[in-house]
Amino acid sequence: MLSGLDPSGGAGIQADIQAITSLGCHPLPVVTCLTVQDTRNVYGAEAVSADLIRQQLQCIAEDAPIHAVKTGALGNAAVVDVLVEFMGERSGLPLITDPVIKAAGGGDLADDELIAAMKDRLFPLTEMITPNGVELALLGGSNNPDEAAEHLLQGGCESVLATGGHGTGIRITNTLYNHGPEPMRWEIERIGGEYHGTGCTLAAAIAAGRASGLSPRAAISQAQNYVNHAILHALEVGKGQPVPDRGILWER
Repeated sequence: MLSGLDPSGGAGIQADIQAITSLGCHPLPVVTCLTVQDTRNVYGAEAVSADLIRQQLQCIAEDAPIHAVKTGALGNAAVVDVLVEFMGERSGLPLITDPVIKAAGGGDLADDELIAAMKDRLFPLTEMITPNGVELALLGGSNNPDEAAEHLLQGGCESVLATGGHGTGIRITNTLYNHGPEPMRWEIERIGGEYHGTGCTLAAAIAAGRASGLSPRAAISQAQNYVNHAILHALEVGKGQPVPDRGILWER
């Protein structure tokens, strides 16, 4: 997976490592950017050299089999180009993209150039993107989730899992849009409050499911159950949002 480093340990590359390991897979982590961040917000970020990331990906791929790729915060458009080149040489490899744009506290993790690069060059290579409500509206150019998802599908996305964790109501609704006649919806009990790193955890868990051979829908179902379990045991790490306990014993 390719993700940013969150020094609070709540999101980013650590969330990916913990979720993927808990679901029985071995993570191959590549850090894309370094952030100044706590459980409340992101205050700054600096991308890792795109050439260094290219070298890391080449080195890993020559040594170990890769069964799925997950991305989070990507740092800048140059990193996107490296990933696009890497994925272009590996047709059929599942790519799960969490299009991280803003932290829950409002801090930016992507500029306009990076957003454009993801939409134009990365999304067409991605099996599934997993935007929250804010990201979906921004990327799809509409506050209507159905319209926003349709715009993304027309732009080349294979499927869009619109997550409902940032919404309101007693249940969370996650909606999978693809090129079929009707979207598929899952409803999960809302435990309450906001949690730091749930989007990272969900996307990483989906990638782990796909790497294990599950279908996209089965991987989503497993990932949602895992995230719900982690939230039930959330940790009070700092002064901001609680962090899902991704290391809690969980039976698939």
